[in-house]
Amino acid sequence: MAIRALWKGAINFGLVHIPVSLHAASEDSGIDFDWLDRRSLDPVGYKRINKRTGREIDRKHIVKGVAYEKDKYVVLEDDEIAEAFPKSTQSIDIETFVEASEIPFVYLERPYYLAPNGNSKKVYALLRETLLDTGRIGLARVVIHTRQHLAALVPSGPALVLNLLRWGDEVRSFEGLDLPPEGTKAAGLSQKELSMAAKLVEDMSTKFEPAEYRDSFADRIMELVERKAKAGDAERVQPVEEAPAEGRGAEIIDLTELLQRSLAGGKAGSSGSRSGTKRPAAESSGRGKAKSSGNASEAKDAKRASSATSKRKSKTASTRKGAAARKSAARRSADSPRRANAA
Repeated sequence: MAIRALWKGAINFGLVHIPVSLHAASEDSGIDFDWLDRRSLDPVGYKRINKRTGREIDRKHIVKGVAYEKDKYVVLEDDEIAEAFPKSTQSIDIETFVEASEIPFVYLERPYYLAPNGNSKKVYALLRETLLDTGRIGLARVVIHTRQHLAALVPSGPALVLNLLRWGDEVRSFEGLDLPPEGTKAAGLSQKELSMAAKLVEDMSTKFEPAEYRDSFADRIMELVERKAKAGDAERVQPVEEAPAEGRGAEIIDLTELLQRSLAGGKAGSSGSRSGTKRPAAESSGRGKAKSSGNASEAKDAKRASSATSKRKSKTASTRKGAAARKSAARRSADSPRRANAA
């Protein structure tokens, strides 16, 4: 399968001009864990929060700044930042050639393949073979995605590889580490120890086969996912709360979450693996708490009303009993003289 070209340009050094195309030589293959609302499996997004107040803020109030002292920033406008971007020339400008062994591995960052364009195959092969014969690599500057990089032009099999390098100030020095001195004598190593170590290294030496080395964590996680899916443990998105009403005003939702919604919606039509309405989890949690709080408040009010009604009924019954007792006593008092006369 053909690898899509990121851009087309040229390798330049001296009067040599080699048209090439740039292709990604690596890809991320780690496990991507999504944050989900446990109750509904809705994706959890991010909101723009003021770190001091904890309040959500609107995009229009966000600016870019660089800290130059603690809690002090210089604000830069978008047009000022745009002016500082390096101009993309679609060219790999080799500034010098160095011994391949002079660049430590710690400077290597990300590789790209370079492929010849048009009729440049012969001059492309000439540069590749020359670098192999001389043991040199080219140091160049290149602009990729509006960012300028230092890069090494390295022959690798039939290809020329452009390996992005870290800038000098991005690599920490090892001078602060407690390391043994260089050299066998300075490190206090005997010839016997060196011979034994060399034999052990020789016995354990093989050819590098990248396919033999895999991320065991990623493999185990995917095995677990497949096993649970086959066993019927895969869960669908189930709405447990009312979706936010439309047209409620400005609502800040993370762009990544919006894209995930769109992708999830497209997949649901074909595989039926997910359904339901998605919403920001922070808002859902807030609505759930508010609803729970509202129900608790209503229950308390009902309990108070019931208690008050019961008290009123009890008081009324007591009043009625008192009135009846007084009326009965009055009757007995009135009947006493009559009984006396009769006697």
